[in-house]
Amino acid sequence: MPAALQGGILPGMHTPLPPSPELLRRYDKPGPRYTSYPTAPQFCASFDEDALRQVIAHSNGDPVPRKLSLYVHVPYCQSPCFYCGCNRIITRDHSKSAPYIARLKREIGMMAALFDHDREVIQLHFGGGTPNFFSPAELRGIVDEMRSHLRFSDAAERDISIELDPRFVSPAEVAELADIGFNRASLGVQDFNPEVQAAINRIQSIEETQAIIEACRAHGFASVNIDLIYGLPKQTTEGFANTLDTVIALRPDRLAVYSYAHLPELFRPQRQLNAFDLPTAEEKIALLRLAIEKLTQAGYVYIGMDHFALPDDELALAQARGSLHRNFMGYTTHADSDLIGFGVSSISHIGESFSQNPRTLPEWEAAIDAGRLPVWRGLAMSEDDSLRADLIQQWMCHGRIDKTQIERHYDIDFDAYFADAIERLAPLQADGLVQLDPTQITATAQGRWLLRNVAMCFDAYLGQSTAARPAFSKAI
Repeated sequence: MPAALQGGILPGMHTPLPPSPELLRRYDKPGPRYTSYPTAPQFCASFDEDALRQVIAHSNGDPVPRKLSLYVHVPYCQSPCFYCGCNRIITRDHSKSAPYIARLKREIGMMAALFDHDREVIQLHFGGGTPNFFSPAELRGIVDEMRSHLRFSDAAERDISIELDPRFVSPAEVAELADIGFNRASLGVQDFNPEVQAAINRIQSIEETQAIIEACRAHGFASVNIDLIYGLPKQTTEGFANTLDTVIALRPDRLAVYSYAHLPELFRPQRQLNAFDLPTAEEKIALLRLAIEKLTQAGYVYIGMDHFALPDDELALAQARGSLHRNFMGYTTHADSDLIGFGVSSISHIGESFSQNPRTLPEWEAAIDAGRLPVWRGLAMSEDDSLRADLIQQWMCHGRIDKTQIERHYDIDFDAYFADAIERLAPLQADGLVQLDPTQITATAQGRWLLRNVAMCFDAYLGQSTAARPAFSKAI
């Protein structure tokens, strides 16, 4: 199969509507988003600082040095959004920035010292929280600290990206960010409807959002992403259609259209929402179909999960080339790299391992103050984990599993090894969502909208009985 067809679509190709509402309801079950495999609930405290040091040393021994991707978590937000499930701290006290940044720099120094200097940084992303809670000068100080310890690539494909809240950043500050080296931005919008904004406690005008998009473009940002959410309180198809039309007119390079997961037992801010204002399951499916129809008609390519991109965007091109990758930062073009997470709750993926920093600020601070790498929990992947991670990565990025390649690389008989998974796929095949043949498993045009459900068939951990089953969001 030509590489350009491996993703199941070509840039600019019309993407069909998702399965029928009846099928969407049937497969609207909780499951992981597969930004990793194994998923975070499988991480355990037995993976500690010593284990992390060992996997880093081992990763330095690769014959061809692997590049580095860096993630920095900024936990602070000035205002609570009631839908939020992120790890964040609400405060308007900007004096909290300095001690957090001081510890962050110490963590950067400790981690960077463990990596060979011939390993180039190809990607840096600031997430949150609200990264622009820090001033441009503070962000510059963090980036400069990284540059003093790590070697940044000069390649054209190097990404330095940041999530921005348009309500708390100015066009002048965007110019400063560009001078630091930022070249990609992701802007939270969620919905422009005033009633929805009031319900979720996020009042944000079209004008201030447009001003930041225009500033990003004026100062040479290669890509601007907008985040939307469907399934929020007070959302209607008419109101969401207006939001989509407005966003399409703004013409961001990428869009993420997330499904709202109402889990108030896990996320305290969601208890502020009136559950009676949430759309019904049928209404939520209608919102999803509306978004897909409008975005694809406007020329956006469906990447996977909740993501869309213009045909000439790097994500769409990477998918067409077969080089798209998925990790804790979402879809990315930088597949062959180790991910280092800095700051509270951040996750690293180094070699065949995962490790996570403490989720609470005091625990993270205590580790840094004691001069320790702040490892809370993690996982050393087994051979089976690596095999399934490779398979799920192929599936989530390209809607296709190359059985022959998996067999050759892992020395297995695919159908025998995954007999249980193939049996679980049978109903999805009967519903026209997947095609199975001797050499590959492929998502149909409709099956591409239910990638999570297929990946779940290959997840060895989901079938395990546990008293404290983790709560996952629903697929739709």
